[in-house]
Amino acid sequence: MATATKDQTLKDAQNSSVRVEIFDQAYNLRGSDPEYILKLAEYVDSKMRAVAEATNTIDTVRLAVLAALNIADEYHLLKKKQENGPTDYQKRAHLLADALDEILEEKRKAG
Repeated sequence: MATATKDQTLKDAQNSSVRVEIFDQAYNLRGSDPEYILKLAEYVDSKMRAVAEATNTIDTVRLAVLAALNIADEYHLLKKKQENGPTDYQKRAHLLADALDEILEEKRKAG
């Protein structure tokens, strides 16, 4: 599981250092949001561990590539879903908003 420690000795407060552990390897990463960096590291760590459990692969480079492919697949599926237009609940919300606008317009004309 990914873990982190913040290095408070850095001069640039906008770019703090975070020590994370991904698949039992330590990395020092810099960024403006240490909590976000930790969240990403935990996600990558969980993906690598899932791939390790699902395969007989013990080569960490190979596991990292397979995990990266899984993450890329998730990203592209979400991107494709978003590009396909509004979801059902968004369509329904627009229909309800249009119906409400019609009722309000009728009330304005009547009153």
